[in-house]
Amino acid sequence: MDTPSLQSPLPLKFSQLLFLALAGACLPLSLAPFDWWWTGILVMAALAAGLNRAGPKHSFLLGWSFGSGSFLTGVSWVYIAMHDFGATPAYLALPMTAVFCIFLGLVPALFCYAYSRWVRDGKAGRILGFAAIWVLCEWLRGWLFTGFPWLYLGYGHLHTALAGWSPVVGVYGLSFWVALSGAALAQVIIAPPSAKRPSVVALLGCALLFGQGYLLAQNEWTQATAKEPLRISAVQSNISQEKKWAYTQYWATLELYDQASEKLWADSDLVIWPEAAIPALYHNAQSFFDYIAERAAANNSALITGVPTRFDEKMHNSAMVISGGEGIYHKQRLVPFGEYVPLSSYIQGLLKIFDLPLSSFSRGGSDQAHLSVKGWQLAPSICYEIAYPDLIAQSARDSDVLFTISNDAWFGHSIGPDQHMQMAQMRALENGRELIRVTSTGISAIVDHHGNIRTRVPSFTQTALRGEVYAREGSTPFTRYGSTPIILLCFALILCARIGAKQSPRPS
Repeated sequence: MDTPSLQSPLPLKFSQLLFLALAGACLPLSLAPFDWWWTGILVMAALAAGLNRAGPKHSFLLGWSFGSGSFLTGVSWVYIAMHDFGATPAYLALPMTAVFCIFLGLVPALFCYAYSRWVRDGKAGRILGFAAIWVLCEWLRGWLFTGFPWLYLGYGHLHTALAGWSPVVGVYGLSFWVALSGAALAQVIIAPPSAKRPSVVALLGCALLFGQGYLLAQNEWTQATAKEPLRISAVQSNISQEKKWAYTQYWATLELYDQASEKLWADSDLVIWPEAAIPALYHNAQSFFDYIAERAAANNSALITGVPTRFDEKMHNSAMVISGGEGIYHKQRLVPFGEYVPLSSYIQGLLKIFDLPLSSFSRGGSDQAHLSVKGWQLAPSICYEIAYPDLIAQSARDSDVLFTISNDAWFGHSIGPDQHMQMAQMRALENGRELIRVTSTGISAIVDHHGNIRTRVPSFTQTALRGEVYAREGSTPFTRYGSTPIILLCFALILCARIGAKQSPRPS
């Protein structure tokens, strides 16, 4: 009886492309706000089954169909940013969003080609190799062209027993488990009876790891310090994006933050304003910030705000301590099409269709210090940066608490804010640190070191987030080593699978 590795490739059918496009479109259901975590396993099982006997070229097309489907549903909010708030006409924003998502689909396409061409036909390739190469493609997507680390499979397990592994292996490790479970399930279903044993063993191993996650979750990787809790308040201004950058609204915006903060100074150690709270460069609004600093100091309070800055003729998206401490942080990872236009030097003629107010920022350096407030060390990140596991792990070292500000108004009433919040919660869990998240329209929240939301305020309301955060010391394994161990493991597994594939006989 032929084993799967000896079967000849099948011709590609349109129905296969459609099936995997629909399967990919279901991938976001495993993530926030739906949180149907089991969907991720089924989706990966569908992909593994679809690639079972496809040749490398056909696998590329199948992977492209799968990836395009997942991004078209999972990051459709790109259209909102370009059309609703970037003033790009619908007849341009729609195809540009589609092109962006289909371009992102090339990464899963490369995964499927490499899997079929070099990994699949070994004994370990169809399960371990499948999971390993999928994780490497997620990792690749995290830094290629500054990175787009969205829709990682592991986020679906923020609140399952598997989350106990997060402080050890990070979100990539959880993605490995999902892909492994899906590949094993596919082989249980489609492999001939004589070849099912390895996949059954793999499924049992996945179940064992899942249970082990519950035991790991009982471990406290970090410890509370002796510091008194920091009383924080945050202004959620709920200024709509179309008004935020209108010149006629400038003075009304300053008055809003002034009046909202006046109610918070007296009983807050720290008041926080969201990303780019004041729609002007810092030096252009310095007189206002000097006035606000005096109000904060008079009440023995501190203030951190997001504000655009200019240094050495370069504009930055920054977070700055205005009073009660010191420090300024310039955003390192910028949002494609929101804060910079990819390949802009090659498409100068098309840039005039963009009217995004923040589309010309420069990246900050990689060696920036924490923000220091009242003796606390805050590990800062701005908006999109919270999606980068290793960036936050590096920043979390020697910090008391994680701190992120954002302007999620760009997402509108889409699934984007929920996805973004889920990623922030995963960073808190991975690093065993509490996290403060302040946005202009929501979701604004305080997250504990287990990744659970302790306090939040309703989105799309003008309100204030109030609460306390607690400093923690020590490091999780993920904070110390980042994603390096799981990435090295994946490379080793692919090498083993490749060796096995070379030794397997191939069909004539």
